[in-house]
Amino acid sequence: MPESNLHCFSDLATLRQRVGAWRRAGERVVLVPTMGALHVGHLALVAEARRIGHRVVASIFVNPTQFGPNEDFSRYPRDLEADLALLGQAGADAAWTPAVETMYPPGFATRIDVAGLTDGLCGPFRPGHFSGVATVVTKLLNQVGPDIALFGEKDFQQLRVIQQAVADLDLAVEIRGVPTVREADGLALSSRNRYLTPEERAVAPRLHAVLADIAAATRGGSPVAGPVADGRAALEAAGFQVQYLAVCDTRTLAQVDRVEAPARVLTAAFLGRTRLIDNVAV
Repeated sequence: MPESNLHCFSDLATLRQRVGAWRRAGERVVLVPTMGALHVGHLALVAEARRIGHRVVASIFVNPTQFGPNEDFSRYPRDLEADLALLGQAGADAAWTPAVETMYPPGFATRIDVAGLTDGLCGPFRPGHFSGVATVVTKLLNQVGPDIALFGEKDFQQLRVIQQAVADLDLAVEIRGVPTVREADGLALSSRNRYLTPEERAVAPRLHAVLADIAAATRGGSPVAGPVADGRAALEAAGFQVQYLAVCDTRTLAQVDRVEAPARVLTAAFLGRTRLIDNVAV
């Protein structure tokens, strides 16, 4: 790993001791939670954390409780050495890399469920996923004790679930979303993009293009049903298997017939074996 000031922690007491010293010194601590397999999108979060805070902690933990039985937990990409090198180059101050046994010790029996926001979109297709996300993120926030935590807007439903959990549980941390980082052709950066074949990668940018078309067509308050139906047809014709494609209220994630308040066009679709998600603000 290149020379850096990155401190690596796998012991919770030692991590808390270091973060506590920073906070006693009056330094603002920013957490960037990740599941590793870092890419430019993650590094953009680290850069934003450096901009708004004094100390940056990035967590790397592939959380088993947010994967379903038929999902890709076992093949999810892992390369801790490369991830730590990238964090060091990006200027993170600490990496928190807990073991599964640290996060979920024997006898662990608590889960956090966020109602409402998880009822639609990815919720029905990934039972238990958002409970796993809310639980692990709450643990990470309690372990690190940051002033601010940053999450990418690519998984907008996840961002809203975490914001709701933090508000409901009176956690003393600010949750901020950071705009999605994209390839030059519009494809949202994701650790799962490496699963795409060259042929699928050539088609994948169509997902963002369709969302942008729907957003443009619905900004004036026009009915959303027609643009959404046309968008679904275009994606299916390009080879996507669409799970959902919807225009939703930004705050509640309820589907809307017309855009009369801030909204998002959101989708999840398979391209081959790879599940892609994306969203565009209206």
